[in-house]
Amino acid sequence: MGRTLENKKEIVAELQKLLSTAQLAMVIDFKGLSVAQISDLRDRLREKGAICKVTKNTLMRIAVENDENWQPMTQFLKDSSAFLLVQEDLGGAIKAYKAFQKDTKKTELRGGVMEGRALSTAELDAITELPTREELIARIAGAINAVPTKLAVGTNAVPKKLAVGIKEVPSSLVRAVKAVSEKDQEAA
Repeated sequence: MGRTLENKKEIVAELQKLLSTAQLAMVIDFKGLSVAQISDLRDRLREKGAICKVTKNTLMRIAVENDENWQPMTQFLKDSSAFLLVQEDLGGAIKAYKAFQKDTKKTELRGGVMEGRALSTAELDAITELPTREELIARIAGAINAVPTKLAVGTNAVPKKLAVGIKEVPSSLVRAVKAVSEKDQEAA
C-alpha cells in the first residue's frame, strides 16, 4: 500500500522542521546498504549531533522548493538518496560519515548544502580540517588567559629590578667615594 497524500504532507513538514535546525545537509547515495548498516550510520551520526533521513527525492524536493537556503540541494537529488542533516559538529559528522564510508565501501557522497550554497565533496572535506567549536573556545580561553599572565609577570619583574637597582646605588656610591678618597691620598 502506498503513502497517502496526508502521510506525504507529514513527511514534508517533518523534513522542513529538520532542515530549519540544520547547519549542513549532505546527500549520499545509499544503494546497497542493509538495514543494519543504515542503523550503524545513524548511530555514528547521532553521536555528532546529526540525523540520517532516508526519504524519496520528490518529497525532499517539495520540502526545499520554497526555501532558498536549501534549494541548491535539488542538484543532488537522483537515484536512491539519504540525507545527513547536521545540527552541531560539522567536522565530526563528516568524519563519522567518512569512517562509515571507509568501513562499508557502499555509499557515495554527492555533495552538500550550507548557508544557501552547494558544496562539493572537496569543500566538505575541507570542513573536517577546521577546528571544532570546543577547540576554538579552548584557543580563545588560552589567549585571553595568556594576556593577564604576561602582564602579571611583567608587572612583578619591575619592582624586583627596581629593588636590585636601588640596592646597587649605595654600594656603587661607596665604591665611588672610596676610589675618590684613594685618588686624593695618592695625590697628597
